[in-house]
Amino acid sequence: MRQPVSWVASACVGFVRACVVVVVAMLVPAVWAAAVVLWIWWWGGDPWSGIVPLLWACIGTLALSRPVCRMVRSLVAKWTGTVIPAGYRQAGPVTRMSTGYWWNGYSYERTDRDARQDQKMRIWWSDPATWRDLRFTGIAPVTVGVIAAVPPAGAAAAVLGLSQPALSARLAGVLGLVVAIAGAPYAWRAVEPVAVRFLRASPAMTMADRVDELTAQRADTTVAQAAEIRRIERDLHDGAQARLVALGLSLATAEKLMETNPDQARALMREARVGAATSLTELRDLVKGISPPVLNERGLVDAVRALGLDSPLEATVDADVQLRLDPPIESALYFGIAELLTNAAKHAHASRARISIARDDTAVIVDVEDNGRGGAGVNAGGGLDGLRRRLAAFDGTVEITSPAGGPTRVRMVVPCESL
Repeated sequence: MRQPVSWVASACVGFVRACVVVVVAMLVPAVWAAAVVLWIWWWGGDPWSGIVPLLWACIGTLALSRPVCRMVRSLVAKWTGTVIPAGYRQAGPVTRMSTGYWWNGYSYERTDRDARQDQKMRIWWSDPATWRDLRFTGIAPVTVGVIAAVPPAGAAAAVLGLSQPALSARLAGVLGLVVAIAGAPYAWRAVEPVAVRFLRASPAMTMADRVDELTAQRADTTVAQAAEIRRIERDLHDGAQARLVALGLSLATAEKLMETNPDQARALMREARVGAATSLTELRDLVKGISPPVLNERGLVDAVRALGLDSPLEATVDADVQLRLDPPIESALYFGIAELLTNAAKHAHASRARISIARDDTAVIVDVEDNGRGGAGVNAGGGLDGLRRRLAAFDGTVEITSPAGGPTRVRMVVPCESL
């Protein structure tokens, strides 16, 4: 009994999916069919009357190609679990220059809006993924669309045939019903191999995108390193260096007063000792900010636990105590967790946080959850954007779930096959 029920369920689900595939695959042909109807209605013997329908069809095709391919990728991922990367090029930052013009990576524009529109059009026109989408919208109707149309066409033939009194029509209706039922579980499955074949980027395009990504990561790393060097220089100049200069002046004055005013000299030496202790503390804090000693000595887990103890939040850490990673990865994850705890306390007004550090066969996974007010997002140049760029250097990803009202959950995943 279970097998017939399973077959009926599979046929019903397959029939619905086949109908969805037909609708999605035939959207662009429907635009061209509408253009033909418009041309027939408009045509009055003038050969130029076909220009408007042709423009209608071309604009409709360009406008629908990307949404159609996004729907196909989404359906394939939902139905089969096969993820087809879109590979669309992302827009870079738009910067205002000292002259007042806006630079979008391609040209200078008078306003921010004009710069972004120009950038969007240039990226769309030069993106290989755009032409892949157009190619797929031309191939899908005659491949996926035709195959997926078999069950709906069989069902339509069954309805029309069985509603007629003639025996031949009824036989055709029964045949159509058999075709619809037999083909429903399989007709929609053609969408996966066709989509994978024509929507997935070629190896050369994938390599080019990877080169662009690594170039951007190198630029981000260079900028981050320069900013870090400036921060260290500023901290040294404004903190320890100023105190050490003052310490030298105090010792020089004390040396001069040693014979004439010993009490004043001793007071200056006491102040110098306090200044030396303060300078030492500042230097230790500076070194801790660059590379925490506990991170180098005891690893990521103990360093995060120490971070949780110093945090104003009630932080709990759940982790594998045996976890050891390469020092650059540990440093990136440590400072990422520190950034998230700071944001939770400063911006989300959270009181508790939970940190989970785990690993599987291919990656290390860090989850940070707080009970704050939520609403966190990635803003260009913000802390979360910097965290994403920092982990991208290791092919890592950051996933943020932060509905209004909370809680906020952030997952950092860094591939680490050498664990």
